[in-house]
Amino acid sequence: MTDLDAILAVQGGVVSQAQALSLGLRPHDVRRLVRRRELAPLLPGVYLSHTGDPTWVQRAWGAVLACASSRALAGADLGAALGGSSAMRAADGPGRTDGHDGPIEVVVPRARRVVAPAGVRVTRTFGLDERVHWNLGPPRLRYDEAALDVALGTAGDFAAVGVVARAVQGRHTTAVRMQRALASRTRAPRRSFLEGVLADVAHGTCSVLEHAFLTGIEQPHGLPRASRQVRAGTATGIVFRDAAYGERLVELDGRMWHDTAEQRDRDFERDLDAAVEGHATVRLTWGQVVGRPCSTAAKLSLLLQRDGWPPGRACGVGCALAVVA
Repeated sequence: MTDLDAILAVQGGVVSQAQALSLGLRPHDVRRLVRRRELAPLLPGVYLSHTGDPTWVQRAWGAVLACASSRALAGADLGAALGGSSAMRAADGPGRTDGHDGPIEVVVPRARRVVAPAGVRVTRTFGLDERVHWNLGPPRLRYDEAALDVALGTAGDFAAVGVVARAVQGRHTTAVRMQRALASRTRAPRRSFLEGVLADVAHGTCSVLEHAFLTGIEQPHGLPRASRQVRAGTATGIVFRDAAYGERLVELDGRMWHDTAEQRDRDFERDLDAAVEGHATVRLTWGQVVGRPCSTAAKLSLLLQRDGWPPGRACGVGCALAVVA
């Protein structure tokens, strides 16, 4: 096996011209390999070891090598790494197919200026050396760092929650590690919200979800004020009901963070105990509370009206409660 074969094997069949020259080849040698179809251009200054369509991993390697420092040679730190959703996908493994045709996200040091080739999105960032797994192929941001970048860049709170949930549920990182990473980002958008979400995850509570229910559903839609954290003795022990409107109970389901058979069993046991006591239970999820608050408020208002409570009100133009009122 030649030195070129060895680096192609390590890098998924992808090599940069700078790396090839560092192995002793000359520019005319690289051109000859291309003419003989032993190498095929992938991106400017980057080659693939076959002429077929590149895999996602080969595209990722190509993006990193195309954005690498001019001083990066074979076996050296490249000065560029996968970032954001691309770093997360690389860590998730080859089973994922979503985002195959999207741009590859690459991060480089803030001091560098890189012209992104077609199909590559480049972000300049701080502290890259400490935040990257340089020993992985391709090099990539640590999962907690990449997940935070994606969460902070989402268009809404529920989308941000979904990114954090995926990161924690996939066991690539923990809420505590993500809290530590977030602590260094003093000017990050949505920082306070994510701090609360991560604190919930770390401590197994649903306080952020409870606050979102109060400020996104109950108050703006004029629903009656619920009794909160109501202590109740049941056949299986003491429980605290999240919200109670007389005999109507609302449980805020944080199973996004601990979706196990044991947790589901405990939740359903709470609901059964409530039914034995004559209470009807509505169990709401993150998607219903944070992602669809108006729709959820409209349906809850109908249920409460059946129980004798006054109707809620629309929170604004286009609110679902205006339709059902």
